[in-house]
Amino acid sequence: QGPAMNELSPQSATSADSTAGHSGFVHLRVHSAYSLSESTLRISNLAELAATDHQPALAITDSFNLFGAFEFSQKLIKAGIQPIIGAVVVLRDADGTGEVVLLAQTETGYVHLSDMVSKALLATDPAQKPEISAEMLAQNAEGLLLLTGGYRGGFVGLPAAQGQHKTASKRLSWLKTIFGERAFIELQRHGHPEEASAEEMLLALADETGLPIVATNDCHFETEQMHVPQRVLQCIAKSERLASMSDSGITAQHFYKSAQQMKELFADLPEAIDNTLLIARRCSFIVGQRKPILPSTDAEDENTQLRHLAETGLNDRLEALKALPGSYFDGSPEQQKIYTDRLAVELDIIINMGFPGYFLIVSDFIRWAKHQGIPVGPGRGSGAGSVVAWALLITDLDPIRWGLLFERFLNPERVSMPDFDIDFCQERREEVIRYVQDKYGRDRVAQIITFGTLQARAALRDVGRVLDMPYGQVDRIAKLVPNNPAKPTTIQQALDSEDELRALHDSEEQVSHLISTAIKLEGLYRHASTHAAGLVIADRYLPELVPVYRDPRSDMPVTQFNMKAVEQVGLVKFDFLGLKTLTVIDKAVALLKQRGIELDINNIPLDDAKTFQMLTEGDTVGVFQLESSGMRDVLRGLKPDRFEDIIAVVALYRPGPMENIPTYISRKHGREDVAY
Repeated sequence: QGPAMNELSPQSATSADSTAGHSGFVHLRVHSAYSLSESTLRISNLAELAATDHQPALAITDSFNLFGAFEFSQKLIKAGIQPIIGAVVVLRDADGTGEVVLLAQTETGYVHLSDMVSKALLATDPAQKPEISAEMLAQNAEGLLLLTGGYRGGFVGLPAAQGQHKTASKRLSWLKTIFGERAFIELQRHGHPEEASAEEMLLALADETGLPIVATNDCHFETEQMHVPQRVLQCIAKSERLASMSDSGITAQHFYKSAQQMKELFADLPEAIDNTLLIARRCSFIVGQRKPILPSTDAEDENTQLRHLAETGLNDRLEALKALPGSYFDGSPEQQKIYTDRLAVELDIIINMGFPGYFLIVSDFIRWAKHQGIPVGPGRGSGAGSVVAWALLITDLDPIRWGLLFERFLNPERVSMPDFDIDFCQERREEVIRYVQDKYGRDRVAQIITFGTLQARAALRDVGRVLDMPYGQVDRIAKLVPNNPAKPTTIQQALDSEDELRALHDSEEQVSHLISTAIKLEGLYRHASTHAAGLVIADRYLPELVPVYRDPRSDMPVTQFNMKAVEQVGLVKFDFLGLKTLTVIDKAVALLKQRGIELDINNIPLDDAKTFQMLTEGDTVGVFQLESSGMRDVLRGLKPDRFEDIIAVVALYRPGPMENIPTYISRKHGREDVAY
């Protein structure tokens, strides 16, 4: 595990006391919005809060996840604040369970934390709470600091609050054996009576064991005024009403206190404040960016293998083209040279940019799918511009025939990972994913997480339900927010632009409370789910690069970082799109075969008059990309009579270029002159 992260870019965490005139306190227990439905603290707000108060460092400790570790690292470094990566986890020993806070001191500590959190989440039924065993923690303690947990549910704090001296003492002694002086006795003062009795015992135990004490405030929201919206958020998650909400233990004191407020709160124990700085100074790890890391292929020499497969594949493609009746390719040396020259140029670019492995990996699983009879799309997006991809059977479109540019896909002047969007039959896509898992290792392949957020209308409806407002009234208010999926309107924008909504807000106190609460919660993460297409393949055990999570709806591991973050930490994304259209085509071909009609879907004529007649009549329901009512109207006006018309109309039918469709139709039919 030593070299697991040695590809990190040279970003370094600032020392906790390098900033002149800092505030002298560091928050070490902070739940961000990634503690789903528990916190209203957005990471961008956290950076601002710490910077405004001149706090030199800040820890993120979400509930049993590391979802925000990368984003937090990057945003805090940008704000000139040292990020400390951690998590609140549940620890189990012979006496039961309790929460502790684990903070990564070093790269090794982060990998250990990632590994433990990942294993616990993957091994736990979604209906259960994940936990780490005492044995697992003992094996993975290197590089980690531990805080013993607060009075409510804490591994040491809870037995102390309950007066169980023997359990608290035994657990502390064990933690000291494992962590030494990297274990800190956590003290909290949120105003609960139990905290005072717990603190008395914890201070006595600190004297007995010689372990240091540290002050934390379990931050869940920005200011005391945000306590009610935070409670509403919890009610939304639990389907409860605010008036009858069960006690979550989070009081109005669980806000992001300033350094001065914390110093005043612990004025009698200044060392508990000083030790927050000591911990920050001892942590020196951030989640940084890496260059792309590709898994190794079977090839001894990937460059030679790619050239061999591409040259052989192109030759096979051209022979097949020449054999087609009425083919546009006649096999002349001049035509042949156009293809071989283009292939040579592309191969040089791919090899010089270091991406032959990527093409070999994609080609391998697509060839496997085709051999299994799994329908694969002919190619979509800029990847269809590659002759190498066509030669490797990744795509089935001849880029020379259609004048497609390779440089749109891969360009040495704009270095970025190639990215094929690959369509598979929706019903058999899982088979291809299983093949990739079996080939590269199930602990090296994962889908990508995505986070569902509280959108404007949903936020209003959910808050209204929690506040016990009549459904009809809330529904009417929610519908006053314009619904534009392409560019969603926020509640604040609707309030500024919709007179009726503003009038209701200004005249009715209950509606004003509903809207102001919903605005505060809008955009917060509501749940985690799986990205529809993205898959990552690593060259090593995944938690060494990115922590993983279990999607409740499948047994497939899912990265804890979103699509943008996984690419920035060095993982290469492959898009496996499930396309119903391919399933429909496959079934149609099979039904035709039952009637004795053999159809090669990759070699159907592109000049069939009856097909163009159907398109001209707008008879395109069920035809991929041509079936919307707007598109059917365009087809009736365009009257397409060649394949290039379909290419043009698909390119034009999108926001912006749509304005040119009437002009294009007029020019095609000679009603307007063509101007270049």
